[in-house]
Amino acid sequence: SGGAASCLCGSAPCLLSSCCPSAYNSTVTRLAFSFLLLLGALVSVFMVLPGMETQLKKIPGFCVDGASIPFSDNKVDCDVMVGYKAVYRMCFAMACFFFLFSIIMIRVRSSKDPRASIQNGFWFFKILILIGIAVGAFFIPDGMFTTVWYYFGAVGSFCFIIIQLILLVDFAHSWNQSWLQRAEDGNTKGWFAALLSFTILHYVLAFTSLVLLYVFYTQPDDCTEHKVVISLNLLFCIIVSIVSILPKVQEAQPSSGLLQASLITLYTMYITWSAMTNNPNRKCNPSLLTIGATVPPHEAIQWWDASDAVGLGIFLFCTLYASLRSSNNAAVNKLMLTDEGQGLTADYEAAVGDDGVRRAVDNEEEVVTYNYTFFHLCLLFASLHIMMTLTNWYLPDSDYQYMRTAMPAVWVKICSSWLGLSIYLWTLVAPVILTNRDFS
Repeated sequence: SGGAASCLCGSAPCLLSSCCPSAYNSTVTRLAFSFLLLLGALVSVFMVLPGMETQLKKIPGFCVDGASIPFSDNKVDCDVMVGYKAVYRMCFAMACFFFLFSIIMIRVRSSKDPRASIQNGFWFFKILILIGIAVGAFFIPDGMFTTVWYYFGAVGSFCFIIIQLILLVDFAHSWNQSWLQRAEDGNTKGWFAALLSFTILHYVLAFTSLVLLYVFYTQPDDCTEHKVVISLNLLFCIIVSIVSILPKVQEAQPSSGLLQASLITLYTMYITWSAMTNNPNRKCNPSLLTIGATVPPHEAIQWWDASDAVGLGIFLFCTLYASLRSSNNAAVNKLMLTDEGQGLTADYEAAVGDDGVRRAVDNEEEVVTYNYTFFHLCLLFASLHIMMTLTNWYLPDSDYQYMRTAMPAVWVKICSSWLGLSIYLWTLVAPVILTNRDFS
């Protein structure tokens, strides 16, 4: 279409142009938007690498004689703040981009809606819009922007942590179903042994994490909050593990089991660890980073710790999985708003024409296979989550000469772990409690 005879809809050149706005494939579209998110995240990572502060300070007006602080005469050392500011502005641009599309795509029901052309095509112009917003974001004056956007980031990251857990539940369900099906098709003992091995591995890693948390993040006469949180999360993980294998739950959901519970337990231990790395009390947090103007010039400013590196890996996995997933788990699909079009094929299979050339197939002509608005909101939350991860959830100290974490970051993560476990528990017991609802 569009007079481009050489452009085949679904081909690589078409994905970055507007020549085929009428060709749709939900998987390709989700992958393309996720690629833009990952590209922005990669740029943000580069901005906090050692040595980049020298280059960032060359941006006109971005950091002149230190960043000024409202209602204060203090100046922030550019070497400390410039990477921090750059990440905030880059992630602000991505959040604005995905928020714009979440608004535009409200109540799009099929590819017959004219707005579906915007969702699935015109990639060249989308990239230009994202670049334009990103460039403009670097001209935002300091003012209260960093402080206000920190709290937006905390809320968005909280939401994405929940989404990550739901995606991990879905992944574990799909994993379990796939291997159980293979066990039924042949080599039963081998596949069941593989499932059992991974389940045991997850629980061993979770138990090891639990012991390490007690050893390194608690003290005999201090760190009461840590002791309570670790003990509660251990109790909650035991509860969901027991519930997952109850006869009534197994009857209502034959695919549920300890594999899913073990993976959720391991993820909960990670969130608990990540929360404790944000405790400002060094006695209870031996891995605490202090980023400030007192760092000797010959030492590189350290932005990440081990939990953030693990979190970045989980973020990448969940982002890609969200783009590729085609789940048949009803409870998870309802939570992720992807249950409406699950009856349709979402596979990226191209039709072969008479000339032997594959062309993209419109697999959303009758109904969309996922909620466009919710998908963009997920990417918005992911943008805020990567922002908080790359900056360690840190805010400038009261004198703006240091960047330290604070207890609100700890409780945001802890509460997200509790809410996530509650959501997983609900996916298990909902079919048992709501017997008049169809969860098949």
